[in-house]
Amino acid sequence: MTCVIIEDLKVAADYLAKCCEKSGLVEVLGHFPDVPSALEFLNNNTVDLLFLDVEMPGATGFDLLDNIAYKPKVILTTSKEEYAYNAFQYHVEDFLKKPFTYARFIEAMDKVKDKSTNSIEESKSDNHLFIRVEEKLVRLNFENILYIESMNNYVRFVTTDKKYTSLNTLKNIEEKLSGSHFMKIHRSYVINLHKIDRIRENDLFINGIEIPIGRGMKPEILKKLTLV
Repeated sequence: MTCVIIEDLKVAADYLAKCCEKSGLVEVLGHFPDVPSALEFLNNNTVDLLFLDVEMPGATGFDLLDNIAYKPKVILTTSKEEYAYNAFQYHVEDFLKKPFTYARFIEAMDKVKDKSTNSIEESKSDNHLFIRVEEKLVRLNFENILYIESMNNYVRFVTTDKKYTSLNTLKNIEEKLSGSHFMKIHRSYVINLHKIDRIRENDLFINGIEIPIGRGMKPEILKKLTLV
């Protein structure tokens, strides 16, 4: 799961980042001290979760939610309980009143995880997912995906007719595809098992493209293929 922290106080942002790192549940892609800089990033990139302060210079966290181009999950962070009603109106996942403990942070993340599991299951039943490519949301049907390749902070989706590059992590994508006919066979590749043409020693071929197999993964691949 990926997130950004939108918080004007550096000490508060640093504390949140440490909570995220300690939990191992979410990867922080950036910290933004105000709404304009956050919107510039978010309207060109997609993340799963926002840690969002309410009161910031120039605009509030609610202004950001009114103007963002898509709807990530949101955990509000503020020192004022009076914003709890607004939080309810915006359907945020949780409301963290500052200062909060690490245990309270984990409680909020558990709520996000529960909802994420439900949404992923719904996505699986429809056999598709949506990815953000530049300023557009693109629907990818599972049956059309050949493989997915990690490229540092981006992933490349190779389909039967096109390639798409999106700001994301292979780990996050793997979670969304978990339980389907996709498998991570290398630290940089998740493949569609239905699209394998042939396997040769430490490589396999999909649509004529050679893809490396990670050490120790070949027996697992062969085991999966007997079930497909």
